[in-house]
Amino acid sequence: MPDTPIPTEAAAGMDPVALQIVQAVRDAGGRALVVGGWVRDRLMGRSSKDIDLEVYGLPADRLRDVLSTIGPVNIVGESFTVYKVAGIDVSLPRRESKVGRGHKGFEVHGDPDMSPREAARRRDFTINAIAWDPLAGEYVDPFDGRSDITRGVLKAVDPSTFPDDSLRVLRAVQFAARFEFQLDPATADLCRTIPLDDLPAERIWGEIEKLLLQARRPSIGFALALDLGVIDKLFPELKALVGCPQEPEWHPEGDVWVHTLMVIDEARKRIDDLERPQQIAVMLGAVCHDLGKPATTAFVDGRIRSIDHEQAGVAPATALLDRLNIHTIGGFDVRTQVLGITAHHLKPGMFVMSKTPVSDGAFRRLAQKVDLELLARVAKADCMGRGGGFDCSPHDWFLERARQLGVEHAPPKPLVLGRHLLALGMKPGPRMGELLREIYERQLDGSITTLEEGIAFARATIEAQ
Repeated sequence: MPDTPIPTEAAAGMDPVALQIVQAVRDAGGRALVVGGWVRDRLMGRSSKDIDLEVYGLPADRLRDVLSTIGPVNIVGESFTVYKVAGIDVSLPRRESKVGRGHKGFEVHGDPDMSPREAARRRDFTINAIAWDPLAGEYVDPFDGRSDITRGVLKAVDPSTFPDDSLRVLRAVQFAARFEFQLDPATADLCRTIPLDDLPAERIWGEIEKLLLQARRPSIGFALALDLGVIDKLFPELKALVGCPQEPEWHPEGDVWVHTLMVIDEARKRIDDLERPQQIAVMLGAVCHDLGKPATTAFVDGRIRSIDHEQAGVAPATALLDRLNIHTIGGFDVRTQVLGITAHHLKPGMFVMSKTPVSDGAFRRLAQKVDLELLARVAKADCMGRGGGFDCSPHDWFLERARQLGVEHAPPKPLVLGRHLLALGMKPGPRMGELLREIYERQLDGSITTLEEGIAFARATIEAQ
């Protein structure tokens, strides 16, 4: 029935181009279903940006011709027939055969003659195996995913094929945290048997990033990751935190693992106003901040101490970042900031509690090592992530002081540069570098506050030589 309009209720919330594609496929004799996360999120009352369509009853060449009437068609996967039109992925149902290890160890072919049930069988969890038919205004749910959404359960679609992609274990972890669902016991047992040594860093990080940024309480995922053996297999630096004791007076919540999970959740509350790279730096800083405690924790004078655990944490934090291949993200040096947060996360508290006033120079010098605003956010989360009702408001003073000095994101730029010394007649060489450093140190201390003062000091130093 060409040109039959889609019911308004069925079309609600759908991208107009997606609706146009659905209608064009119908008019060509096929059937287009919305699949994947958009359907799941619709059922859960969540917003979802990306719409994926799966087309039945049209061969690949015919589908491409139909899509070309909508707009330019880009081929995403020729062998398994995925096309992108106006940002929408349109594919044929996929038939997969496992031929090797890893996420690339599949032979995949588009098959328009598959049934929706056959196509849904290759998906990971039942909540992701639901399709939506906008024409009929009905769900196609062969594995009862809607019931699992209602019950708040993550359940494997097909236990025989679930282990084919080991990334599904990490997907279970981040989905459980993001949706605050329970993992089906049989699926959990299955996850524990799946090796994870075939996963490249990029795929691991993709799931960890979703866990850290999209879950309201990422600790749910980390706790599940420990239960499933993921922490043991992928993050030995974090496993070392389990059972590492802390002084009860300052950490009534328990061991370093428990504390770290609480800090991660507190940090998550403090990132929504940041750009994505800075969000990542704060969250990874929370994850890594106490990695130095297992190597430094000891009983000293009847109390549990972790002396110099900040600096001791840099090496294991580096190892963890290496494993995730974290460096610069979006032009922002996330790695340097995470290591800086790890190495200095106690400094805000130390500055606040100092018996003598902390100088402006101390703030300026610390700003050379780490973004003070990101550091303050993690330090506040570190304080809050202890339970026990500690007063963490003084940490706000640290950030306010940094902002007053204008060094919350970077140290001050040098007032005096090499060209100024050249203009005074100084020859290039090691001594010029020494003098520039001396002037900058005085600038950090506040004894030189203007370019004129800096040049006057330089002139006097040069004349005295």
